Amino acid sequence: MDLKRALGIDPDGGIQLNHSERLIQYINLKLAALGEPVFGTLHDKEFIELARDLIYNHQEKNRLLSNYLCPADQRIQNFINNYFSDTDEECSVRIPSDTFILDHHGIARMLSIPPDQNEYHNGPVSSYRIEQGILHNPKHDRRTTKGVFHVSEGGLPIPDDKKAVPKETFRRILKKALEVPKEIMELPFTASQDEKAYVWTSLLLRPTVVPEVPGYNARKSMEIRFFAPGCLVSNLDFVESIFGNAGDPYLPQNDAALDIDHWTGHTGCVIMAPHLNSLTKKEVGLPPVDNATKRQKRDGMCWKKEDELYNDGQPFKITARTDEGVILTILSDNYFGYSKKEVKTQISFSANLYGNSEEEHAGGALVFPTYDLGDEFRDDNLIPHNGLTFSEMASMYKEIMEEKPEGYAVDKTYPEIRYVPEDIQINLKEQAIRWKKGKKPQTLKLLPDHIYVMPSGYQIRMIKQQDAPFWQLIGTVAEGTFIHKPCTVSGGGKSEISKSIANSIIYGPFFVADIRKDFKLLDEIIKRDYSTRFKDPKRKDDRPFLDPERSMGSVIKLLTPSEKYTDEYNKWLQSIPMYVKGLVFIVKRFYKKEWADNWREHFTVDSVNGKPGNELRLRNHRLYAAYLRVGFEKDGSWRTYKLRQDFVGAHKLQMEDDITASTVVPARELNYLNPDYDNPSVKITENCEYRFFQRPDEAINRGYDKQAEADLAKPNTFISNFQPLTPDDAREIMENAILFDKYTEPMKKIIRKAALNPEGTYFVSSSHPRIVNGKPGKNVRYLQDRSDILNPRERYLAQMGIRLYRKIPADSPVYFPVNTVLPGRRNNPPEPGIRPLAVYNPIHYQELPELFMDFICSLTGKSPSTTGAGSEGALTKAPFNALVP
Repeated sequence: MDLKRALGIDPDGGIQLNHSERLIQYINLKLAALGEPVFGTLHDKEFIELARDLIYNHQEKNRLLSNYLCPADQRIQNFINNYFSDTDEECSVRIPSDTFILDHHGIARMLSIPPDQNEYHNGPVSSYRIEQGILHNPKHDRRTTKGVFHVSEGGLPIPDDKKAVPKETFRRILKKALEVPKEIMELPFTASQDEKAYVWTSLLLRPTVVPEVPGYNARKSMEIRFFAPGCLVSNLDFVESIFGNAGDPYLPQNDAALDIDHWTGHTGCVIMAPHLNSLTKKEVGLPPVDNATKRQKRDGMCWKKEDELYNDGQPFKITARTDEGVILTILSDNYFGYSKKEVKTQISFSANLYGNSEEEHAGGALVFPTYDLGDEFRDDNLIPHNGLTFSEMASMYKEIMEEKPEGYAVDKTYPEIRYVPEDIQINLKEQAIRWKKGKKPQTLKLLPDHIYVMPSGYQIRMIKQQDAPFWQLIGTVAEGTFIHKPCTVSGGGKSEISKSIANSIIYGPFFVADIRKDFKLLDEIIKRDYSTRFKDPKRKDDRPFLDPERSMGSVIKLLTPSEKYTDEYNKWLQSIPMYVKGLVFIVKRFYKKEWADNWREHFTVDSVNGKPGNELRLRNHRLYAAYLRVGFEKDGSWRTYKLRQDFVGAHKLQMEDDITASTVVPARELNYLNPDYDNPSVKITENCEYRFFQRPDEAINRGYDKQAEADLAKPNTFISNFQPLTPDDAREIMENAILFDKYTEPMKKIIRKAALNPEGTYFVSSSHPRIVNGKPGKNVRYLQDRSDILNPRERYLAQMGIRLYRKIPADSPVYFPVNTVLPGRRNNPPEPGIRPLAVYNPIHYQELPELFMDFICSLTGKSPSTTGAGSEGALTKAPFNALVP
């Protein structure tokens, strides 16, 4: 994929800004070729005048070929003709042919606001050019699944949870969808001109349906054509930003039928038509109630009064599909979620028809356990080994790395990745990596922006966590676990499982009450005989407290009451103050064997007014405790829990977020799989989205969601359902210094910059949702760039670590099959008239019968984007299924 043309992302991962003179000229040229007015000054129009003969030539060819449709559109038109061939009325419905084609990413965004203005308003949408990119606030700030899904009769069977629509009614609705009122056809790009353009806009998508499995099957996609009247070009900007712009459908290289190795053979069409909500039931051909069938009465497909509106005047989507493999959908609402979900539905349609593939409502991540290595590291058989030596590694992977004379190697793709020998020793304080080549000592500088990879694939980094006041040496294992969370209700944690927990950790000094008394109690804990703590006298564990063979986890278990321990021992444990237990864990975390019994002399406190203070230090270096933020109390204060001293969050590589394509492959067909799993078949997944439609619910709390604040401060970001703020608003926010200081630095920077901007400009703040009916909205959204596209190095490192650990040849693929399936739910607090809907803790165990009851019944809590409870997740993708399950 050409990332620049499809997604507006440069090959180096940078975001392309699209407000340029050249793009305006290109758009003007396309408008002139359609015979529409252009935007601009005399200079712009002089350029069009220069190209007049070229434009006239193009227009004449279009006139001669006025009945010609591009291959994808012809397949859609053929479907329409065949579908209505058995109706009494002659089919006169023809999809738009003379459209403004969005042939690469960025055009739609430029079209959505006049270049000489910073806002545009039309009935369905209000748009603003903001400091961070673009803000689109549609008429409806969220979607609902209630009464929305209508399916035309005459094709494949209609699920019982959908509303069945007579074919003649669908024909009339389709005809009306293409008869668009002039005001909706208005193109925002020229809206500030006396002469305005009124056009259809169109887009080609090629979303993934079957993931690529190297050596087994190629990636396969379907084709989807989107048509939107001019004022809704923002919807096409939205879907192309998620699924990628597939180019001009008239060009042969973009014809799916000429690429049979990568096409499922299925075609989709989506038509935006917000004007349909004013249609009456009678004018679309529905029968009076006396002539209606039982199902028509149930589905509301009949009328008592002639002025009754179709679907009670509420937004809807109506679909026709047959086993020809073509699906056509009309959307009467421009809320962005409907556009995305329709692509999801059509991917699912294609997957179900194609076979051995599935579209899943899932999130997932490849998770690598990560450890705090202390100030010094040497491999004392504490990390997983594969028997590979440095010289063997350098020989096996010479195409990947360049070996240096000193005995280390540099990655040829990412020079900051260094491959080091298996016998290295690392000192964090000295920032030194040492080993011997032969008998000669070698030293390499330990740098914070480098990754050091051992022959076993084990990765070592020097890092400073955000907001942490200290540096750490951390190690990450080579073999990760792919956790896959399918069938999850919106808000149920699909995105969260792939996010780093680091943003929820805060740091503060570690305090003691009285160092002499505390250390006396600490000495008693360390020297105690623990061999008699079990009720069962046969169980023995006489390992010394500070023995290196006893891990931190073992110490935590040792000091945690248990029914396996004697009553006397449990009573003693409960008498230990919690902060003293924390002190014990600190000593255990930093203890070195060479200290022997002299651990006390390494820990001190400052002297304050001639007396011992309370802030603990290690060798005169300040010690810090880490605390995990878990939500808020009713008074708005953070709920925090102290973490163990050696805690480091797992390293995660996001694999899925919402729309996933998956396939199942016999394990025997794939080489070099993880030997720890012996499943006869494996699931391979691929993320269908290149950007994620994120809902940063916690961003309203300043400084809490650091990632969201960083994302919302980036340039050229697609944002929705936030309040457009002015420079005056920015200055007012800054004047409230206490609240302003809670923002993270990226958001502060945006607000400061906005405060200096001229009047008539806009920005958004992460803590200011759109005001809906006088209240802050609850469905703020933005498109988040996929991290593995902006930073492909992390995926490369994951592949390289596994390649080394499993000794996979350089020319063989590395597979990432699903290892663990996690059910999930949303924990909803009680609301007036609604009891709490999630009855379990976030982590719990279920026997298989109960688990499958949970899956089938979807006991997942209330979706914040729907009006119903528990109707969207689990195995109930039903609202978005185009076929009978």
